[in-house]
Amino acid sequence: MTSGYGRGATDDTMAAVVRQWQQVHPGVDTAPMEIIGRINRCAALLQQAEDAPLRRAGLTRPEFDLLGALRRTGHELTPGELARETFSSGAAVTKRLKQLQERALIDRRPDTRDRRVTHVRLTDAGRDLVDAILPAQLAYETTVLAGLADDGRQHLSTLLGELLGQLEGRLGAPRG
Repeated sequence: MTSGYGRGATDDTMAAVVRQWQQVHPGVDTAPMEIIGRINRCAALLQQAEDAPLRRAGLTRPEFDLLGALRRTGHELTPGELARETFSSGAAVTKRLKQLQERALIDRRPDTRDRRVTHVRLTDAGRDLVDAILPAQLAYETTVLAGLADDGRQHLSTLLGELLGQLEGRLGAPRG
């Protein structure tokens, strides 16, 4: 049984994949694949293209995510808080923070009450770098979405927000 959420909308890579699966297993409902597969494919393509401004600045996406979390929250965060903000492992955050500190983009200071805890903040250079890269990132995203009508962008945003809210709730991801 195939319900076909996206039938007729486009003939993209996922439409071909779904058709192939339907030939192999005609009785299997491949409709979820039409959404999840497209989200995954879009994410991969967006990630590749978005990394160009970051590469020019000498940053990886995960490093920018850490710097961005510090910039948008506007205050010091612990490595654990940064891991939660960026959906990264503690070990990965520790490694990235070391690299960012070596480049003088962040400062780390020990907690006054618990020396095992450190607090991370952006340096002026880190803040300036994030602020310089952000417009290029947003310009790229605007260009990507320009092919969608205004009401289509709003509808897509609403639907993705609903899906994300369900997933975050199911996975227990704290958001604030």
